[in-house]
Amino acid sequence: MKQVSNPLPYVFTRPASASFTGKGLLGYSFYPLCQDADVYYIESEKGHDTFMVSKKITRTYYVLSGSGHFTIDDIRYDVGPGMLVEVPPKVEYTYSGKMTLIGFARPRWFSGNDTHTRSNPDVVSRDAACELEQGSWLTRLVRLRVCGRSPVGMYLQYGQRLWNRIPPRLAALVPIRLYGRFLHGLARIENVRGQAFSTFFLRNRPELELIQRLLEAVSNGETLRVAVLGCSTGAEAYSVAWRIRSARPDLKLIMSAVDISKDAVEVAKQGVYSLTTPQLTNTRIFDRMTATEVEELFDTDAQSALIKPWISEGIRWSVDDVGEPEVIEALGPQDMVVANNFLCHMSDSEAERCLRNIARLVRPGGYLFASGIDLEVRTKVAHDLGWQPVVELLEEIHEGDGCLRPFWPCHYAGLEPLNKKRRDWRIRYACVFQVVPTEKVLVQSENELAVASRG
Repeated sequence: MKQVSNPLPYVFTRPASASFTGKGLLGYSFYPLCQDADVYYIESEKGHDTFMVSKKITRTYYVLSGSGHFTIDDIRYDVGPGMLVEVPPKVEYTYSGKMTLIGFARPRWFSGNDTHTRSNPDVVSRDAACELEQGSWLTRLVRLRVCGRSPVGMYLQYGQRLWNRIPPRLAALVPIRLYGRFLHGLARIENVRGQAFSTFFLRNRPELELIQRLLEAVSNGETLRVAVLGCSTGAEAYSVAWRIRSARPDLKLIMSAVDISKDAVEVAKQGVYSLTTPQLTNTRIFDRMTATEVEELFDTDAQSALIKPWISEGIRWSVDDVGEPEVIEALGPQDMVVANNFLCHMSDSEAERCLRNIARLVRPGGYLFASGIDLEVRTKVAHDLGWQPVVELLEEIHEGDGCLRPFWPCHYAGLEPLNKKRRDWRIRYACVFQVVPTEKVLVQSENELAVASRG
């Protein structure tokens, strides 16, 4: 038999790194298949973290090893090796257990197909699941399910379509703005939240510009300590390092990059990005770069792009939960802390607790970057801790990430349009703060240290 050196497109191997991940699983996508179908190799440690309903895709799972169960239309089905499970469109389901699966999606997955209806308590902590179920009568009403579907969810889908047709002049009127906030309030209750690894290089250019301007106050040859939290696959950390080292090569940059996902950190640490196959996310991470910028940041070939050594040198990568106090001691005081686009995926109480913990990383007079978070939560913490909003480029940074605005108002991560008629607009819409501890905060910190020492 004739041996073929390159068997593609007839034979496919599993990718070296995961194509997507969740709280309880890893998934590897075989790509690119010629047929209108997707094939996945799934390593489930706990299961899928949410229940979901497919719009048009039929999903079929073959259990290779391990054991667990599928919950389909509120009925539990135990599964083991050699069993096949098929879930048609418009049926709510999830799966739980430690098992290895082959998954088939027909037709190929497309954005907008999946509706995530509720958390899977086998994967999400029981406390978090209980928090989702508790609340006011409004919360319980909004989360009501009829035949596995959410009436409020369907209302929000139609509401978003209607909102997208409202002319900008009308959208600025007070009654329309109030209606938008009402819709967003419903979305924040109804939507099921989950961490995502969607990211881009040079994601918010005005924010990078502000970082460069803040460097003007740093003396020649000084050490600059920067932490990038929720670093995902590394695009933001490398973007910040590139801007700092390009503007001030005289500075000694010590950068710490942290994420809760081991697989995301592994991709980031390697600094190698496929030009053909997405890694852990379906976003095209190079889309916001010019050809000149790609050439400056990467060494490229036909298949991949490698971050240049002068950018990646010395970055410390770690896997940690930035909501835990141990992170403060591990990283130490920072001149700048970048904590963008992951706090919005948490419940309000969890996001507030995490943000207060993150603030302890910033040295007195240092800067905290915190976009991609519910504005009510951020404003409350900023008021309580006496942060000073940085007004330079405030509007440009608020509008700097174009992928968040289209989500408003019917998705929990949607970006509220800036409204200067609010008396608190500067602190509400600022994404960057100078952290100057007040006497109240200093006393609180001393009390926390005293408690810790007694423990």
